[in-house]
Amino acid sequence: MTELDRRAILGMSAALTGAAALGSTAALATSASPSATAVPAGAIALPARMIEPPRSISEAAQASLRKGAMVPYSPSPPADDVAGWKASIAAHEAGMLKMMNGGDLVLPGFKVEDRIMGGVPVYVVTPPASAPNQGKPHMNIHGGGWTSLGGKLARVFAQVAAQAYGGIVYAVDYRRPPDHPYPAPLDDCLAVYRELVRLHAPESILLAGGSAGSNLAAAMLHKARDTGLPRPGCLFLDTPIVDLRCIGDSLVTNQYLDTLLKVWSKDANVAVYARGADVESPYLSPLLGDLGKGFPPTYLRTGTRDLFLSDTVRFHAALRKAGVEADLYVGEAMPHGGFGSRTPEDEDARQDTLRWLARHWRVAT
Repeated sequence: MTELDRRAILGMSAALTGAAALGSTAALATSASPSATAVPAGAIALPARMIEPPRSISEAAQASLRKGAMVPYSPSPPADDVAGWKASIAAHEAGMLKMMNGGDLVLPGFKVEDRIMGGVPVYVVTPPASAPNQGKPHMNIHGGGWTSLGGKLARVFAQVAAQAYGGIVYAVDYRRPPDHPYPAPLDDCLAVYRELVRLHAPESILLAGGSAGSNLAAAMLHKARDTGLPRPGCLFLDTPIVDLRCIGDSLVTNQYLDTLLKVWSKDANVAVYARGADVESPYLSPLLGDLGKGFPPTYLRTGTRDLFLSDTVRFHAALRKAGVEADLYVGEAMPHGGFGSRTPEDEDARQDTLRWLARHWRVAT
């Protein structure tokens, strides 16, 4: 497979992940207008303004931001509208599957197996010899706001993860809301991890997740520790969501600047996932747990326009405070999940991740 082919597949993945992105630049101008009412003490009323992509990034990255800004705002259904959520998820995933030829894609040279581990469907992907980190176990948890990107989509994204970072990928197809809210997704991830540490030395395992998948990965480490399971060798959290109280600064300051998510509200995906459970539990908000036990060396990645920039930098700081080796990558003007994997900035981020993995993801001796 050529480098162009590889980037095309990665780009398709990122573009499809953001197919239901919310918001627009027009909405930014409206929402940022100073209110005619009194400003609360300490608050800052910003004037309406237009924010162009910065010239500090490549033309390809600028084009990605402009394209994302044109996606119209589409609010989620009310949290208690189960039928509305199911319809929205089905429509989103149907469009993605159509673009992926039904989701039956298998990349050239890849081996994909459908397994059941701990009672949970898992896609086991073995990449060709050209992929990095040959033979190392890689447990990967997909994102999608806990509600989307399962089934055949997870099967495709598992191949993308194997292509980008290597290893033998064990991708968890966890149960999802609205039919299966917390703790079902977390329990499924833990069940797979329990089986994985029986197959592989724990210190050789990379645990990785993106977005809501990062939330599940970090929360699962709290639960794994509490149930007596060993920690993995290293952890990779890509644009993680780690505080479901939704109080981070960038959730406000990066509204609509994040061209993938646009807006994030605890009244939407968080409410559908948590379904009334205490969001201050470390099993829902891993930032709020004891990070000094159970967490291995951790690599965190975000961008200056990511809605979850604050979650990521706060988690990085909390890990270091707890004595955990943690490294942080912040991409200039990068929104949630990156620019679509077709830009020099996306490749720089991937290469930095690979350099970190080369130091921390080791074969068990």
